[in-house]
Amino acid sequence: MAKIDNMMSILWMLSSDKKVTAKQISEKLEINIRTVYRYIDALSSGGVPIISDAGHNGGYTL
Repeated sequence: MAKIDNMMSILWMLSSDKKVTAKQISEKLEINIRTVYRYIDALSSGGVPIISDAGHNGGYTL
């Protein structure tokens, strides 16, 4: 998939009511987990209000 497609897919996954981990995103989109972090950082820099929770029950949400 192209970068923009992956970023839109990440936004779609984050729009659910549940927290989504970077590992879940990387497995679903079949991309490296480091790439997930870069995409999330790019989306945040672009003004998307992504909330990240660290720890055992952590994850990302909008």
